[in-house]
Amino acid sequence: MNYRKTLLAVSIISSLCVSSAIYAQDSTDTSSTQQQKKARADDVKNLSTVVVTGIRGAVEKALDIKRDANSNLEVVTAEDVGKLPAHNVADTLQRLPGVNISSASADEGGFDEADRVSLRGTSPSLTQTTIDGHAVGSADWFVLSQGSNMGRSVSYTLLPSELVSRVEVHKSSEARLMDGGTTGSVDIITRKPLDFTKQFTTNLTVGGVHSSTAGKTDPQLSGLFNYKNADSTFGVMVQLFKQKRSLQREAQELPAGFTTIAPGSALATSNPDLSGVRVPSLLGSTLFTQVRDRKGGLLDVQFKPADNLTLDFNAFRSDMSANNYNRNFMLWGGNFATTQAPQPGYVVKNNVLTDATYAGVPGTNYIVYDMISRDATSKASYYTLDADWQASENIEGKFQVGTTKGTGETSAQYIAEVTAANGGGASWSTHGISAPVDWTVGGDISPAGVTGFGTWGNQQVKAIDKEKWGTADFTQYFNSGVLTSFNYGVRFAKHDREVQSPEGASPGNIWPALQGAATGNYPSNFAAGIGGSFPTNIWYFTPGALKSAITANSTWLSNNDGPTGRHNYGAEYSVDERNMAAYFQANFQGDNWSGNVGLRYVNIKQDINTYFAVAAPVVPDVSSLFGAWTRVNTKNNYSRALPSANLKFNLASNVLFRFAASQTQTLPDYSALGASSWGSDLSKTGGGGNTHLKPVLSTNFDAGIEWYFMPRGLLAATAYSMNMKNYVAYGIQTQMLFSELTHQLEPYQVSMPVNADAKVSGVELAYNQPIGDNFGVDANYTYADGSSAFTWSDGSNHLLGTSKNTYNVGAYFESDKFGARVSYTARSSFLIGLSGASPYYQDKFGTLSASLSYKATDWLSFSLDAMNLNNPTYKYYETVNIPHAFYENGRQYYLNAHLSF
Repeated sequence: MNYRKTLLAVSIISSLCVSSAIYAQDSTDTSSTQQQKKARADDVKNLSTVVVTGIRGAVEKALDIKRDANSNLEVVTAEDVGKLPAHNVADTLQRLPGVNISSASADEGGFDEADRVSLRGTSPSLTQTTIDGHAVGSADWFVLSQGSNMGRSVSYTLLPSELVSRVEVHKSSEARLMDGGTTGSVDIITRKPLDFTKQFTTNLTVGGVHSSTAGKTDPQLSGLFNYKNADSTFGVMVQLFKQKRSLQREAQELPAGFTTIAPGSALATSNPDLSGVRVPSLLGSTLFTQVRDRKGGLLDVQFKPADNLTLDFNAFRSDMSANNYNRNFMLWGGNFATTQAPQPGYVVKNNVLTDATYAGVPGTNYIVYDMISRDATSKASYYTLDADWQASENIEGKFQVGTTKGTGETSAQYIAEVTAANGGGASWSTHGISAPVDWTVGGDISPAGVTGFGTWGNQQVKAIDKEKWGTADFTQYFNSGVLTSFNYGVRFAKHDREVQSPEGASPGNIWPALQGAATGNYPSNFAAGIGGSFPTNIWYFTPGALKSAITANSTWLSNNDGPTGRHNYGAEYSVDERNMAAYFQANFQGDNWSGNVGLRYVNIKQDINTYFAVAAPVVPDVSSLFGAWTRVNTKNNYSRALPSANLKFNLASNVLFRFAASQTQTLPDYSALGASSWGSDLSKTGGGGNTHLKPVLSTNFDAGIEWYFMPRGLLAATAYSMNMKNYVAYGIQTQMLFSELTHQLEPYQVSMPVNADAKVSGVELAYNQPIGDNFGVDANYTYADGSSAFTWSDGSNHLLGTSKNTYNVGAYFESDKFGARVSYTARSSFLIGLSGASPYYQDKFGTLSASLSYKATDWLSFSLDAMNLNNPTYKYYETVNIPHAFYENGRQYYLNAHLSF
């Protein structure tokens, strides 16, 4: 017997029995008419459209919506048009109980603003993000997120906060909600033209953002114009934005982790205490710079040709140029530390060579230096057409057709890799994760000291994410009894995800063109915030010099998929999915209780195309300079009924008890399904997909108490559990992959996704307290205890993204003229994924932010938002003795003037 399904069925049947019993008791009560119940629903709807201003109004509105909801819901509302509590949507959500944020989706490391959102200690891919209830195509600017590490989460960097009216976080499921979020869903609600109170509304925000590490101030511009006619039967809203931001991240990275001195090697034989000891493969002094230039807009047109029919057309587009330049000046431990003996006095602790000094050996390069300039973009758009039809006094229908597309592209990578410090010797001293590794290198590390040069030409990656859908939703209202309404409907969607890697150019002799080319230097105070002692006075070729040299000295091939071309078939795949769903939901309401029970049926068909590396005598389907492959097609078909139930009881006039039970489902990440196996020639490790992965099925229970002890006041506690079947973890397999160095198949340790059971349980606490008329405080805490039946290579059973402790504390002040808010958010360490074949983690961190506002007149106000005021260092590690990276991003200040007419 399936215990999860049995327990859930008992819970939902019990809920139905309770509802039926109460319905039988109240069936003769005619005091609750159909018009009264529709009025209650209209009250909730109107709450979401009324215009509120200020911190206090936003808090009160959010709590009202939460209180009236039958399901477990968290809400953030805009304090005014174009003003969320934080400057970034994801940063705003991290202040809610049970919400975690991360600033990266792959191996790009920590940045200065949140990019991904997850719920209750789980991976971002298990949290679904929608806009106005529909899907939005996801797009990423980072090359690894575009290809080999591609999840189902949405990048928030393309979603300006100025577009948002409110954000709803659904922690318990309802049958009427779109399936796809195992642990919950985030719905970003935009404004509608007919929601505005005035016939004409104009808002304009002009300002700038200053980054402390980049030392630059960039312009920020957004505007809104709304018109509706006097009869409120026609309205047009236009929102436009153009926002530029300079980033500079200063770091120490260890991109290849630690390597092992092989037992039985000459070094292990001469120094037996070094046998099997781990040493840094690469120790990097890393400077990353980027300019993110985001522009786009939203158009919404509403028309009511009849009293019972409203039509709505909505269009959104966001384009972001995200060109970036990453320089990593690295001590090349993998080139000498596994063969050369350190000088006497070295120290080994916990099987790690923590302190070592190496004499210079002529002919040995102690430095390898990567300079990678990328032309990158990400784009997202959607178009929807809605019809809201009041078919009769008791039946309402909503229809929608739509399409969305996201594109993330790295159109060019201009790469130079040089070796240097010939015979110079080196040293290092590690400190675990408490501080960066101290290291030095001798020899000539200037451009004149370069001893070797390599490049990989113009590598291209493009990810395309598309969906088309149609929905029909109906509500049937009733005139008496506790059964207030039925929701029922259908949805069809076709989703396509494709990765292309046509490469583009075969590089020639680049080095002569770069010798004597323009160079720059690392900042004089480089990495001062992360500590440690390592080289910082470092030169680099300018992006323009790299681009000119590589473009002028590369062979551009017209036949990229031939044996002489650089078409990287091994990096390409596609996942096509067709989703058909139908649901039924019954909504109940009595004197002191309400709730819903429903069932959603989902059928999903997958068509996955990928490539598998082969060698003679197998005849390949395609081949190029990157190897030979055969095409593999896999088809999957999954059907499942997903039940849900939500009950709310009024224990007192201001005390609520909630209970929820549901089953939810999420499909595996696109790269987990489709990615062809790939490998790094340096570490002989890699990754790949598994086309036979099953969807993650979660059985969820929630129970909580909420005490609304005064207006804007809340004290709440919720316990939750999620039992996940077919959770996706990553195991290690040995596979034969094509080596670009030897041009033949060689064994690699490849991380492969596998299904395994997992569970998360925990507690959420929330507190909101107004103090007098002008002050207020808020705080929340989330405890998440997660584990998996899968055991990682380090012996742990951690879940991806699970922080055991997350908390937020904040305070605000607001008068008629002035407003101020300060907040601190922190989360404990969590598992990121695999670095090569080893799990790695992000260490605990906290961020401090603050905002000030001043209302000069009824039409002019000013705001100052400050993020990362504590300038946190983001630390990544494999173990407490083996660090992975230390990042400093600096502080960001947004100063804006807001005009409203």
